[in-house]
Amino acid sequence: MSATAPISVVIPVFNGARYVGEAIESVLAQTCRPAEIIVSDDGSTDDTAAVVRRFGDPVRYHCATNGGAGAARNRGVALARGDFLAFLDADDVWIATKTAEQLRAFAEDSELEAVFGHVRQFHSPELPEDVRRQIEIPVEVSAGPHVGTMMIRGTAFEKVGPFRADLRIGEFIDWYARAQALRVKSLTLPRVVMERRLHRASLGTHGREHQGDYVRLLREKLQRERRK
Repeated sequence: MSATAPISVVIPVFNGARYVGEAIESVLAQTCRPAEIIVSDDGSTDDTAAVVRRFGDPVRYHCATNGGAGAARNRGVALARGDFLAFLDADDVWIATKTAEQLRAFAEDSELEAVFGHVRQFHSPELPEDVRRQIEIPVEVSAGPHVGTMMIRGTAFEKVGPFRADLRIGEFIDWYARAQALRVKSLTLPRVVMERRLHRASLGTHGREHQGDYVRLLREKLQRERRK
């Protein structure tokens, strides 16, 4: 059995029955298993609840009215009891050593507040070849902040504040900008810690009606910089 650590993992999901089981399994397979997994269901109408409940006690399931990924993550955080927080989207998976390597980084630097890692993207196995050709993988491995690679002290997350629930896309871009403004001390491990699934929703049609959120974020970022 894997050792457990005081980490709360929040998995937001909306109609993710097809993939959420793999996401949960990748957390349960960690060499240093988190103390709790919270699946925050954002009003799914498919079989998500049935898939999650098959895992039993290791997974806490909570469902609420649809409010977007930011709202779902915030609801999960409100239920969390661990000293550290980590997030995983329902269609992505973690590398088995993610939590162990990030906890080691925290142990080596007591002032460290957040740890990120690298991301490898992959085509979901069920995609036919013609769809794969439409979904380009820009680079095999990418660095930089991603909500699914982050582990953060609960106290640091509270300092930055919750994800914005008024944004349907880009809520982590906004959150990370606030974290940088507050000089949250972070580190990016030079290793892949998460694999991001590319599937039909990655074609760009999903969420097109919310593209204006990116424009809002850019405008707000420019306004913050002008005030400095």
